[in-house]
Amino acid sequence: MKELIKYLLDNLYLDFQGEITLETVRGFLREDDGREARQLLAKLIEEKGVDDMLITLADCLREHIRTGVNERVVQEQLSTYSES
Repeated sequence: MKELIKYLLDNLYLDFQGEITLETVRGFLREDDGREARQLLAKLIEEKGVDDMLITLADCLREHIRTGVNERVVQEQLSTYSES
């Protein structure tokens, strides 16, 4: 059983449902004038979309499945992404 659980956790696929676009992100960040929000938006504009962010975020969050994916973890990962 332990080997099966390890295999399933190691091969778990994380994805986001629904469509999210650069304009959607702009809408979510419209009221946030913090440094992290501005930095993330600038990176997304530079990359001309959110596709790379979503792929990177899903991949990084996958590492936290065993310990928990929560708001703090997502914020940390978005900050790391926007600073890269």
